Amino acid sequence: MTPIQWSEGAPIYRQLKERVIAMMLDGLLKPGDALPSVRQVAAEYQLNPITVSRAYQELADEALVEKRRGLGMFVTDEASKKLLANERERFLTEEWPQVLERIQRLGLATEDLLKPVRNGGAK
Repeated sequence: MTPIQWSEGAPIYRQLKERVIAMMLDGLLKPGDALPSVRQVAAEYQLNPITVSRAYQELADEALVEKRRGLGMFVTDEASKKLLANERERFLTEEWPQVLERIQRLGLATEDLLKPVRNGGAK
């Protein structure tokens, strides 16, 4: 796993879960890959193993990972498809309306949005 900066705004188990999801979406964790053990993650990030277990359990509850008795947790074959569909839906329902509102407020045209940004944002 990669370094994590914990924020005060959300429970650590949720932040850890979101980090694992981001790794799946970025292709760092692929279907069939094993997640690091609860003990390994707890030791690496100085977390309570119960915190790590809770994050992993939520991933399992959402069928993004599966427990293999005696072997650990593994990314399911359907995880990336589910995540991509969920993230697309969340973007379209939660983020896009705000982006669209800002575009309209700024009076931007489609051509403005499709222009490549050059010189660090200067036109």
